[in-house]
Amino acid sequence: MYKLIAIDIDDTLLTDDLTVTEGTKAALAAAAEQGVFVTLATGRMFPSAKKIAAQIELNVPIITYQGSLVKTLFDEQVLYERSVPEDAARELYQFCQDNGLHLQLYIEDQLYVEEDNDKIKGYSALSKIPYIVEPDFDRLIGQPSTKMLIIDDPDKLDRIAEQLAPVIGDRVHITKSKPHYLEFMHKEGTKGHAIQFMASHIGCTMDQVIAIGDSWNDHEMIEVAGLGVAMDNALPKLKDIANYVTRSNNDEGVRHVIEKFVLNR
Repeated sequence: MYKLIAIDIDDTLLTDDLTVTEGTKAALAAAAEQGVFVTLATGRMFPSAKKIAAQIELNVPIITYQGSLVKTLFDEQVLYERSVPEDAARELYQFCQDNGLHLQLYIEDQLYVEEDNDKIKGYSALSKIPYIVEPDFDRLIGQPSTKMLIIDDPDKLDRIAEQLAPVIGDRVHITKSKPHYLEFMHKEGTKGHAIQFMASHIGCTMDQVIAIGDSWNDHEMIEVAGLGVAMDNALPKLKDIANYVTRSNNDEGVRHVIEKFVLNR
């Protein structure tokens, strides 16, 4: 029945020690052998997600930057791309300047920051992606950004999101991938839009799609998928809208979904 499985990476596919279990790898391979299209759907940059895809031996296009970029792994052909509108990007940049906020730009698969600090060092270590310090963001802000991201305390980011929603929320999608990451994309740069594109690309209906995630940035794809799955470690409000709640990321929740709904074990 199911022909496409879209899987979030952090706290979903990966355990807390940032690995994919051998059992999960075997289940993914078995699904692929049955002709199921298995892909990743992540907020990570393409270069970071590509490393995870290599671990599980995927050879299909993957969804990155929350859904703003769908790209093939080997020849890196762009299949779907959306960028933050320039006027909204400039307003967001000015807001960050006025409020002394740490802002990251993602341009052509490069990560840019204005200054080297603990926020970017921690982010880079987690994603295993290098970054470029560019003090002159004025020069960059006119270029298409696949994503823009603010790092700060979770409660502060919630307040910032509320402040920015009436200002630029008509032009950008605002979401959180982790409690301390507030992300800004094009309105059509969501995981929901991207898996709808992928379903059309491979020729299946949304009823034939499984989407698996743990955080609120996964809710668009969980809502549009035929089977929307939340991890046991997911946010409570994500569990509330999911069709099914699986085991945690440390208890092979992805493997359990594949074996139950695809491999019928």
